[in-house]
Amino acid sequence: MHDGNESRDNNGVMVRKRRKGIYILPNLFTLAALFGGFYSVVMAMNGRFDMAAVGVFCAMVLDSLDGRVARMTNTQSAFGEQMDSLSDMVSFGAAPALIAYEWALQGLGRWGWIAAFVYCACAALRLARFNVNTGVVDKRYFQGLPSPAAAALVAGFIWLMTELGVHPREDAWLTWSQITWWMFAFTLYAGLTMVTNVPFYSFKDVQMKKSVPFAVIVLIALGIAVINIHPPVVLFGVFVLYGLSGYGVYAWRKAKGQHSSVISTSTDEPDERGLHK
Repeated sequence: MHDGNESRDNNGVMVRKRRKGIYILPNLFTLAALFGGFYSVVMAMNGRFDMAAVGVFCAMVLDSLDGRVARMTNTQSAFGEQMDSLSDMVSFGAAPALIAYEWALQGLGRWGWIAAFVYCACAALRLARFNVNTGVVDKRYFQGLPSPAAAALVAGFIWLMTELGVHPREDAWLTWSQITWWMFAFTLYAGLTMVTNVPFYSFKDVQMKKSVPFAVIVLIALGIAVINIHPPVVLFGVFVLYGLSGYGVYAWRKAKGQHSSVISTSTDEPDERGLHK
């Protein structure tokens, strides 16, 4: 016996149909993440760049929870997937680009808005490619830097500089001109890395339902304590390392003569050719 949500595929294997409809719990997390992105833009417009950066990080935490909540409660839906992508585009695409532009990039004139647009466009391309390649990418890795991590690089730099007392058009331990160009570099790096084929570890093979040794819980507690020492410095440092880790994995695979692409299976889609390089 099987319920109305199950059917058989061409090989006679029973498969479960994707549910249709809107589920409250996971979409509440998605809406909260969307609010984090919207809040960030509003704070940047009001000159509160520290709070704008915090809003992006809060959106990142909420975005990491909605999918896990949906899987744990068996409430995945096509609506939820589309809603998540649209929320990500606002929180990790448009919001970081606008915050960076408002904080520093506008001082570069045309170069500033070009950098902000490149980041925003790359985020859109990254999310679209992710949706298309979901079925063929090795789940252990992301194809290119994930948009939340890219947003963390941009927002984290702003948060760190703000916490260190660096403000627009004020000289500090670095001149404002130097900081502006650093912002330009971080924005372009984060944006362009999103659309590369460089593999970044996804942590999706970490099973939340499995039991873990006691030492793991102790390490998690220590990690939380370290973050609380100075969140801007620690979080920015973590995401800088993560933003570089993909190139390290790519170089290591190339040196070993291994396949560097995260595309795990070939596909008949003509517009996916060339992704195995």
